Amino acid sequence: MTDPEFMDRAETLLSAVERNCDRINDETDADLDAQRVGGMVTLTFTNRSQIVVNLQKPLHEIWLAAKSGGYHYRWLDGLWQDTKGQGEFFASLSLNATLQAGQELQFTA
Repeated sequence: MTDPEFMDRAETLLSAVERNCDRINDETDADLDAQRVGGMVTLTFTNRSQIVVNLQKPLHEIWLAAKSGGYHYRWLDGLWQDTKGQGEFFASLSLNATLQAGQELQFTA
């Protein structure tokens, strides 16, 4: 994958995370705060815990940091897949956000 291809796909992912946060706030009482600075989105929950999603351009990876740990994702077969075989990005984000929010939160591409 070229750098421009990575940036296009990564921008689509970050925009989807932001759109999902807006939808979640409209549909639930989660009160999820999403702050974006460049290639990083920080989600802050009402309990002050955070999830950070950021781009690792030289590696062509997306990194997700949550209370449960850190995860790395690469574009494979049309999805952002965990580099250790632990699944797809949005499924992991949904699981971690649910755990940190204390209520079910669903993120989709």
